[in-house]
Amino acid sequence: MADTQSISLKKKLQGKVAIVTGGAGGIGEAAARLFAEHGALAVVIADIQAEKGQSVAESIGLQRCSYVQCDVADEEQVKSMVEWTVKTYGGLDIMFSNAGILGSSDQTILDLDLSQYDAVMRVNARGMAVCVKQVAGKMTELGTKGAIVCTSSAVVVTAVPTFPDYTMSKHAVLGLVRAASQQLGAHGIRINCVSPSALMTPLVAKGGLTAGDLQKMIDPWTSLKGVALTAEHVAEAALFLASDESVFITGHNLVVDGGLKGSIG
Repeated sequence: MADTQSISLKKKLQGKVAIVTGGAGGIGEAAARLFAEHGALAVVIADIQAEKGQSVAESIGLQRCSYVQCDVADEEQVKSMVEWTVKTYGGLDIMFSNAGILGSSDQTILDLDLSQYDAVMRVNARGMAVCVKQVAGKMTELGTKGAIVCTSSAVVVTAVPTFPDYTMSKHAVLGLVRAASQQLGAHGIRINCVSPSALMTPLVAKGGLTAGDLQKMIDPWTSLKGVALTAEHVAEAALFLASDESVFITGHNLVVDGGLKGSIG
């Protein structure tokens, strides 16, 4: 039997060029680090948080990781970021479209603040569509049979009593993935989404929730006990969908929720 300690880590993204939006923290940061660990030639962190994004890129190593300031809902900024990536690194193989915002937990359908709704949809729905459009367009132009992974949420399969605008925006992401998969497959481009349940990230903390709040809310409804969801777990799922291990998978929603049962509330 081979000594498992002598077996080197399989580099699942060897030589690939990847973009990670929302890569300055949380799931995006975990994915950027994991992609680099798995041999990516380059990882471009696209985020609006300049200081944090630059810090993550420097910690990974600037020869293999770069930061580009980018508002994903601004198509010109996304287009420029994609063009810069291809010009700098010679290609583009993977996009992890992860950037998103949570919005306010005070939102209700009966008293929906449409200005807050618009802000959430601008990033989560429009921003995702912009990224998919620009990246798929560049992959098609280059003849790259690439992989696009979008971050949705377990709210697309499990009802929750709060964040209705966020829930609507994540359903839009799932719809985008399913529709795009039918069109991009002709170009050899795969597109899937990963849908995690709630976990502690800077985004969740900004929404006013604490680790204790999440624990209390999620635990009774989670089938899998003794495991707490982390950003690294979600990054591993994104890695699978970005790698050739999922070469015949497209239009799929990979739910990472520990087996949520029914509605949370």
